Amino acid sequence: MRVIGLMSGTSYDAIEAAAGDLTLDGDTLRLRPRGHLSVPYPDDLRNLIAATLPPAPTTAQTICALDTGVGHAFASAAARASQELCANAADLVVSHGQTLYHWVENGAVRGTLQLGQPAWIAQRTGLPVVSDLRSKDIAAGGQGAPLVSMTDTLLLRTLPGTPAALNLGGIANITVVAADTEPLAFDTGPANALLDAAVRHFTGGAAHYDEDGRRAAAGRTNPDLLRLLLSDPYYRRPAPKTTGKEHFHLPYLQQALQATPGLNPDDVLATLTRLTAVTVADACRAHHVTELIVSGGGTRNPTLLRMLASELPAVPLRPSDDLGLPSDAKEALAFAVLGFLTFNGLPGALPSSTGARQATLLGSITPGRSPLRLPEPAPHPPRMLRITA
Repeated sequence: MRVIGLMSGTSYDAIEAAAGDLTLDGDTLRLRPRGHLSVPYPDDLRNLIAATLPPAPTTAQTICALDTGVGHAFASAAARASQELCANAADLVVSHGQTLYHWVENGAVRGTLQLGQPAWIAQRTGLPVVSDLRSKDIAAGGQGAPLVSMTDTLLLRTLPGTPAALNLGGIANITVVAADTEPLAFDTGPANALLDAAVRHFTGGAAHYDEDGRRAAAGRTNPDLLRLLLSDPYYRRPAPKTTGKEHFHLPYLQQALQATPGLNPDDVLATLTRLTAVTVADACRAHHVTELIVSGGGTRNPTLLRMLASELPAVPLRPSDDLGLPSDAKEALAFAVLGFLTFNGLPGALPSSTGARQATLLGSITPGRSPLRLPEPAPHPPRMLRITA
């Protein structure tokens, strides 16, 4: 089955589209990646997303406009991927959409909102679309995240020791797979979320991120600011747990800076980069990780990777590319896997990773131009993932 996965994370800078051929062979899921595209959001749409994210107030009209605007943008990305990556022979599109809000109260997730109306994608491509992948897990008592843990677990089961997969997006999440133990996954805290917010603030919007980590590399970690940031109760909560930009946003950072005034902007960026490295390293040490497979936009920040390596000197770090999953496309391919599982009647979330009461089928399916025909459900879920060339 040829599947297109669409993903835009908490950094909301672009839509990542990836395609792959997926087949289920006994207990092995085989994936042959067909390439990926990064499609930047139009400036006006990206600005509208930024202006609408919490803690900003908004209106129902704006939410409707975003649902349509993001839907159109995802539809365009899917059409490009269908033509350029699949020779117009794709079978399914899987859309994560754009997260606008992840509602967490006292550690429990009450709901989640991903925008990007799938009808626009189905209409543009003519293909069925799997979307809204988080809500069913939440309804079953789970966190609805990190859903990438299913793909991580299937892939890491082929590795020795206690490997972990780390994704460095706006928020950092980790999946740990230890022998004879159920896999565990959770958000460790911010990765690019606070860094990007700080850069936009310090540059008056002229820059959106710390390119190559240069400004953080020019600064020094401030121990008082780092200590204050690490005092956030989130880091002491047990897994599974999730968070997002509804918690780690610019006003959150500004409050911390008011308590530690007079800091050089580069020192703030160095401290925020160190915060990510320390919180990830703490999670790895707590679960005795022996190898860390890294992916996501944060892998393009050499300063962050150097700090992470310094916090984990005994743990080898390598990119997911080494396992056949391109770092920039890994999340999009992971959602392609989830949509494939849903289409074949298989659960896509692991209760030990999300905290749900049971494994559930994920998402809703929007038919394409043809009548919707689902295959017979697969007899059992896969145990491992093999990447083929």
